[in-house]
Amino acid sequence: MSSDIRVAITGVESYLPETKLTNKDLETMVETNDAWIMERVGIQERRILKDPDKASVFMGAEAVKSLLKKTNTDPDDIELLICATVTSDYLVPDNANQICKLSGIQHAWGFDLNAACSGFLFALATGAQFIKSGMHRKVIIVGSDKMSSIVDYTDRSTCILFGDAAAAVLLEPSI
Repeated sequence: MSSDIRVAITGVESYLPETKLTNKDLETMVETNDAWIMERVGIQERRILKDPDKASVFMGAEAVKSLLKKTNTDPDDIELLICATVTSDYLVPDNANQICKLSGIQHAWGFDLNAACSGFLFALATGAQFIKSGMHRKVIIVGSDKMSSIVDYTDRSTCILFGDAAAAVLLEPSI
């Protein structure tokens, strides 16, 4: 049985920490250089959340609050929030429900999806299915990671890849 309901991304927002970690900065931390990094991954800078009292929930909530404002969406209209992350602030409660609380979303349920690099895509596909089934009409998908909290800055093969940030999208039915 296929659904005639289509799903659209009706809003996109992000949160980037202020602190930048450039390739020049990495040169002082590990044996590497800008040319080596650019040749392999094309990344010039990463963002790092320096505040030790803030982590992925904070970044996710900031992205969601901006998304709600940008799309003029009432937080009470959100029915589900899925957070894709590998750097949860806590095992329990999950990031999704903490992001809801900080964003003023009081009537939604949520859960975290931990699938590393493909996590946001899995969360997006999962959220779309809740809309296609007719179960929900407004779903937020958040990707939020504070990778700097788990990256080994002595391993040049991985430390050049990761930074900290969050993004959020609003999914709704579309004709």
